Amino acid sequence: LIRDSHGNKMSKSKGNVLDPIDLIDGIEVDALVEKRTRGMMQPHLAERIAAQTRKDFPDGIPAFGTDALRFTFAALAATGRDINFDLGRIEGYRNFCNKLWNAARYCLMNTEGHDTGLGTDSPAGDLQRSLADRWILSRLQHAKQSVADAIDNYRFDHAAQAIYEFTWNEYCDWYLELSKTVLNDDDVSEAAKRGTRRTLVRVLESLLRLAHPIMPFITEEIWQRVAPLAGRKGHTIMTQPFPGCRRPLINEEAEREMQWVMQFILGIRKIKGEMNIAPGKPVPVLLANTNDNDRNWAVDHRKFLDFLARTESIEILATGDQGPDSATALVGKMKVLIPLAGLIDKDAESARLEKEIGRLRNDLERTGKKLQNPGFVDKAPPAVVQKERDKLADTRSALAELEAQLDKIRAL
Repeated sequence: LIRDSHGNKMSKSKGNVLDPIDLIDGIEVDALVEKRTRGMMQPHLAERIAAQTRKDFPDGIPAFGTDALRFTFAALAATGRDINFDLGRIEGYRNFCNKLWNAARYCLMNTEGHDTGLGTDSPAGDLQRSLADRWILSRLQHAKQSVADAIDNYRFDHAAQAIYEFTWNEYCDWYLELSKTVLNDDDVSEAAKRGTRRTLVRVLESLLRLAHPIMPFITEEIWQRVAPLAGRKGHTIMTQPFPGCRRPLINEEAEREMQWVMQFILGIRKIKGEMNIAPGKPVPVLLANTNDNDRNWAVDHRKFLDFLARTESIEILATGDQGPDSATALVGKMKVLIPLAGLIDKDAESARLEKEIGRLRNDLERTGKKLQNPGFVDKAPPAVVQKERDKLADTRSALAELEAQLDKIRAL
């Protein structure tokens, strides 16, 4: 049962029905009001419905497109519950369509007119796959299997989620960025570039076939340009085989190795965020408590780390050497250290943290007093009281983190 954003059942008498065509093409607020109040069985409700419609949709409804709407309903198709439909969900999936479109533009920009080793006009040549290439091909097989299993069990929400997570979190957020270190480096061999171009277009083409049943229009549009580069023949994506899992391409070692690289990069990004260091500023990195894999991977994947984590240098400390005062991130048992001396303005950062700590302490005191007031706790709805308790816990956690950061800065 689909309800509106307020939790009310959609019905014409309530004037809260959303026409799918209006979500696809968009509609201005005056036209929407007229549509909702036309031919009502209870005309006396027209004025109230008009006012509520103008409040809920002051600017009307923007055009979200068919694919975004289809993907939204697939993602909402969970079992055994009502759906509160609001435009925020469909807006998120419109952004997902844009993400896929932009990923395709990047892929085409780097493969059209180049040798992918797959296209009908591409000569056969040596191929060398990077760690990122092997990793994304392995993750693609997991995504294919997850989607197939979900469809077999009529869990279209799980199928949509698997497509979304692979496309956004793995292919776009990680693989496309990692591919730049190969394609934009003049020192990289042509065999390695060919391997990355092949992987770019191959994964995208498989992803389009995977998403096509849910998003038929954008996938067809992109596939028409991608298919020749991927060596695919046919007039339409509709007649292509649905992609199946190729188990030989599942590479657990590559996944484990790439997980190390990702944790390394995320650790440095987190330190920069916490210490107010500019994301693009190169930083020296020290590694403590390393094993053989840590040391080898730090060398083998230095280009990935330099590009995405902006590492200036990487030095491996001797056993037992804990290094200078540093901000620390953990990658397994290995410690990633960024010495803070010289990287930040100690006085300015201390002042900023003290100001933020003061603000959080005031918030903590204010929320604490509210929760100690019986008039609030006893009379407010349970959900509102719980929200304040959650806010109190979050504020305490944030305050503890900032106080720890301030201690580190003062110790420099």
